[in-house]
Amino acid sequence: MSKKVFMLLFSMILLVGVLMACNSGGEETAGDSEPENQENAEETESGTEEQSESDEKVQIKFHTHGNEASYNWSETIPAFEEANPNIEVELVILSESGDTNEALQKLDLAASSGEQLDVLMFSDPASYAQRVDLGMVAPIDEFIEAEGYEVTEDYKVNTQLGDEYYALPGKFNPWYVLVNQDHLDEAGLETPTDWTWDEFADYAKQLTNDDHYGTFFHGPQNGGWMEYLKLALASKEEETELLKADGSSNFTDPMFKKTLELRWQMEKEDQSATPYTDIMSQQLHYRDTFFNQDASLVMIGSWMNTELGGTDQFPLEFNVGVAPYPKNNPEDEGGYTPVTTDYMAVASNSEHKEAAYKFIRWYTTEGQVIQGKNIPSWNGVGDDELENIVDTILNDTNNPEKVDKEALISVLKNSKASKLVPPAPYQAEIYEMAGDEYEKLIYEEQDIDATIEAMDQKAQEIIANNE
Repeated sequence: MSKKVFMLLFSMILLVGVLMACNSGGEETAGDSEPENQENAEETESGTEEQSESDEKVQIKFHTHGNEASYNWSETIPAFEEANPNIEVELVILSESGDTNEALQKLDLAASSGEQLDVLMFSDPASYAQRVDLGMVAPIDEFIEAEGYEVTEDYKVNTQLGDEYYALPGKFNPWYVLVNQDHLDEAGLETPTDWTWDEFADYAKQLTNDDHYGTFFHGPQNGGWMEYLKLALASKEEETELLKADGSSNFTDPMFKKTLELRWQMEKEDQSATPYTDIMSQQLHYRDTFFNQDASLVMIGSWMNTELGGTDQFPLEFNVGVAPYPKNNPEDEGGYTPVTTDYMAVASNSEHKEAAYKFIRWYTTEGQVIQGKNIPSWNGVGDDELENIVDTILNDTNNPEKVDKEALISVLKNSKASKLVPPAPYQAEIYEMAGDEYEKLIYEEQDIDATIEAMDQKAQEIIANNE
């Protein structure tokens, strides 16, 4: 099947699913109960479709999965409108619970029904890349060039797809290593500020005793949490996925083999990692494992910032340190790590692209600071501003004094994302296959070389079947 035919079928299936979901009831979209304000519709004459919107009042619609509790829109949007009095932003919250799947369904329905779309927010690279591929999102290179900045210099996350930019990154959630500082003190170890995967393995081995393991890997499992199958790959600047940017298999990359060797060594030889069989059979979770002190080092995403000082559900009874994501070799540039962000985009059918772009540029820069809910991807955040944001986040926990704030800030400042690899439409199939083959390895049904060979061959078959 050709890619074009596949994408057509994909969009049709998606729309049918959305319509079925809509018919189930309870689908009224927050902020969108009133008809479109016809007085704000822009009548464009021939040859003046993209005239400057700086001199006339326009209204743009902002469709987002983010709810008020998580994004503080009641302060953020008025701040933008005060700075840009000619632009009014109508907020459309697509899921009051912050459910990204529900939000995507409603967004696709809005697009198919011809509703006004101007600013779009996507929560993951797959959703972003797929909507770009479907023609829902407009390139923004002309606005970036007119403003005269480099995205890779202004932001920690590279959102480029192919040769064009379709979004700017909002929040910045890099992965890091959470450290039980009490365990390190007992072992006579210092919290690392720059380390390799070999040093990570050595720390875990020294930290393992009868009471706890040195580390815990929360995946892969059931086609998800694939970050734990890409440990060494994710420490690179590019080609960090199981498929390369050109769509070919990446299972023969030496850093993928290094990851499998590391996982095998730590679980089977050093016995410093929680056994995979225990994780699956007992349905162990990284939060319980860390806060119950069952593992000294837990690698996870920095969405955990809001819980580091402990919560009512997960009380904190030890001191917490934060270490950077390890690198592959001592001489390598550090800081590369898996990163999640919000992709802020302009809709392709927007009649107010200039205003929509102005909003996403503001929101992904000073707007992130005003919002005060997340660490920004923007490199323009000063040290004092970053410290204030971290203070605000930690102060909402029960015991912020137990967290090494300086170490946390240092890791967040120095983390950066690798170049984005556009997800394939059949990415889930690749992930499921890789997870199955990994289980054969960790259950000792095949060795590392056989595992890599099987993954590479099956990946090529999946690719061929989807062409």
